Amino acid sequence: MIFIRNFATVKTDEKVTKNKNKMKKKTLLLAFVLTLCLPMLAQQFPYQNPNLSARERAKDLCSRLTLEEKAKLMMDVSPAIERLGIPAFQWWNEALHGVGRNGYATVYPITMAMAASWDDDLLQKVFTQVSDEARAKAQLAKKSGTIRRYQSLSFWTPNINIFRDPRWGRGQETYGEDPFLTTKMGLAVVRGLQGPEDSHYKKLLACAKHFAIHSGPEWNRHSFNIEDVDPRDLWETYMPAFKSLVQEGKVAEVMCAYQRWDGEPCCGSNRLLQQILRNDWGFDGLVVSDCGAIGDFWIKGRHEVTPDAASASAKAVISGTDVECGSNYKSLPDAVKAGYITEDQINTSVLRLLECRFILGDFDADELVEWTKIPASVIASAEHKQTALEMAREGMTLLMNKNNTLPLDPENTKIAVLGPNANDSVMLWGNYTGYPTQTTTILQGLKQMAKHVKYVEGCGLTRNEVMLSRYNEITTPDGERGMRATYWNNAKLEGEPVATQILAEPINQSNGGATVFAPGVELENFSARYEGTFRPTRSEELLLSVSVDDMVKVWVNDKLICDLWKSRQRVQDAVKPLTVEAGKEYKIVIEFAQTNALALMKFDIAKKLTATAEQIISKVQDADVIVFAGGISPRVEGEEMKVSEPGFKGGDRTDIELPQAQRDMISALHKAGKRIVFVNCSGGAMALVPEMENADAILQAWYAGEKGGQAVAEVLLGKVNPSGKLPVTFYKDMSQLPDFLDYSMKNRTYRYFKGEPAFVFGHGLSYTTFSYDKPKYKNGKLTFTLTNTGKKAGTEVAQVYMKRLADTDGPIKSLRGYQRVTLQPGESRTVTISLPRESFEGWDAQTNTMRVVGGKYELMVGGSSADDQLQKLTVKIK
Repeated sequence: MIFIRNFATVKTDEKVTKNKNKMKKKTLLLAFVLTLCLPMLAQQFPYQNPNLSARERAKDLCSRLTLEEKAKLMMDVSPAIERLGIPAFQWWNEALHGVGRNGYATVYPITMAMAASWDDDLLQKVFTQVSDEARAKAQLAKKSGTIRRYQSLSFWTPNINIFRDPRWGRGQETYGEDPFLTTKMGLAVVRGLQGPEDSHYKKLLACAKHFAIHSGPEWNRHSFNIEDVDPRDLWETYMPAFKSLVQEGKVAEVMCAYQRWDGEPCCGSNRLLQQILRNDWGFDGLVVSDCGAIGDFWIKGRHEVTPDAASASAKAVISGTDVECGSNYKSLPDAVKAGYITEDQINTSVLRLLECRFILGDFDADELVEWTKIPASVIASAEHKQTALEMAREGMTLLMNKNNTLPLDPENTKIAVLGPNANDSVMLWGNYTGYPTQTTTILQGLKQMAKHVKYVEGCGLTRNEVMLSRYNEITTPDGERGMRATYWNNAKLEGEPVATQILAEPINQSNGGATVFAPGVELENFSARYEGTFRPTRSEELLLSVSVDDMVKVWVNDKLICDLWKSRQRVQDAVKPLTVEAGKEYKIVIEFAQTNALALMKFDIAKKLTATAEQIISKVQDADVIVFAGGISPRVEGEEMKVSEPGFKGGDRTDIELPQAQRDMISALHKAGKRIVFVNCSGGAMALVPEMENADAILQAWYAGEKGGQAVAEVLLGKVNPSGKLPVTFYKDMSQLPDFLDYSMKNRTYRYFKGEPAFVFGHGLSYTTFSYDKPKYKNGKLTFTLTNTGKKAGTEVAQVYMKRLADTDGPIKSLRGYQRVTLQPGESRTVTISLPRESFEGWDAQTNTMRVVGGKYELMVGGSSADDQLQKLTVKIK
């Protein structure tokens, strides 16, 4: 050791020898410490220095990665790279209306219901709570040592596509049909998720999706080409929310859509991702693909714009798609070798994704990141559940109330509750959901608050029969309610399981929309075992039903009763009779396997009832009022679904009417002279003309989340005065809709629809009434007096619309402002809504740009978009 020798001098003096020995010991100790510390000091690379900017750190780390490592980091499942201390990361996580697909969480109402509140302040509060739960869950996963899907800090929400057509199954994920309302709501979501802009670390990464011009259909989205979109529609309807979230909201991510636009897949479109997003709007964040979208470039029968995965990956990256949800990007090293792309071009994307991870604090000690201090106690907390209830209350939209049928007297009214959604908890959750710790159904809510309530089984969603599930009488081997599911990432149920979970509701799993069955389970080539013990409380004849793609076997008390263990690449159904005796135990074991493409697993044990209208009417003769909770369900409308029910295709609707079985039942009850309150649960607009004739009141309840049943009951019984307003137009029937494949806005939404709808955009009744005086406009502000002219306190959503009078080809009217105002009976208030010059921006056909064109404008203010409810004022803008 040269270092030691420099201190060791040969001496003969004894004292010097003693000193020499002491020094030698100190030197040996120093050398030992340096031996440990020097390698650590040497590894303090710039990217490990939290005092440097995220961009500086990203540049340094990128320079140290191999090409193969870069490709791995560019896929949504990004593995750890231990040699550089890079932790594992999952880009794909969901928080549509609460943390989704990651165990227990607060389940808020669907976004369409939250849009019906017209309360972006409450919405930001909701997503602040969502991001609290997300951070707490991510920290728990980090401490466990394993990061699985849906457990990281990048969340692919909000969906800010325009809901142009009520048939679209994913419309429930949007904030309605209006660009202005969608923008306001989208900004609130981003701010709630990402946290304050002046924070050193972002709380989460939010994602504006799906860019762009995307709103169905679901069944052909992997091959659909949208052509010749009118420039006005593009810039005035489809793009404003994206532009605002990028420029004003500073959203961290943008997701490109599945379909093609003018021949180019959106995830491979230079015009969308380079010219518009980055060059024109200045976006410097991350672009992520929709799941499977890059495979659509080359898979036969889809877009087929490239021959293979390598060329598809190169095209996507060069166009600007930085992270792929899928596995095509693993071929990027091959693409470099083939000359399709250069490593420098790949580095552009790697720098962006690394910078995003640095601004999250993903590489830094927890002590430096303020968001890691959020305790796990916030998850599904009482405070968050209360906010879910507040939002459900505000989203309840009273469409019709003949002769003041509502509110009902909770003490003296005899209420009979019917309908397929009356006692369905899962329906209330919507799609892309987490699991609530407890759900209040509509029936439960009414029973908790009204004195005289009875439940009568009526019809199902689409058939004149009711399946009364007995699944709640099944317990896991550990005694919990439901069945225990164990998963393997192979089709043989072999080796170490990758996940387990408890399924407390009837099994209904699918990989549609690239949804995994459980965190850690692959999308394809996996298997599962479901175990539970059924302890019936009554002796009866039941039906054991199973639907599967690909294969399934079912045993009851070790007897094989269903064997569909053959891969047929289509849905296989089996219904088996099962005679049970009260008090006995029936051990149920189900084995499931999937090889490729669609994965589907449904299971339930139920009692089938088919009752005639006369039989049902006889059971409700003594009722003062019928509460019929109907509509549709996320089980039949949603993303890319396999549904065999009439009126649905691929998750979309082929008919916007209420299913015939429900219409018939409501009609029969009406003819029998019963007063009917119809509670409609749906993700979007329904055609309700027959119900307007046969019912006395209609409440649009959406899919209202875990507290939805309580909110419905509170509104029906007058404990809450409804204030929700429609964020979409409710059309009368299918004849009022253009072709679903036509992306022109002509005769679509309230802005262009020239017919008479059933219920207009912005419509929503209260148990009180409001009046508006004539508005005044001065110095960029619109003022008017709003008065509560009724006998109850209530909240009105005052809405401001605008139209350029000389623009005969433009929208009939466009929303430009709104404000929620709560007033006591007889109270008046002066309301001021800011309308600066930029609020008058619109499409200028002369210059083919969005700008403020000078001239006369009509301003309109009122409680909905209906002309006869609007106070009008003409102003001149220079």
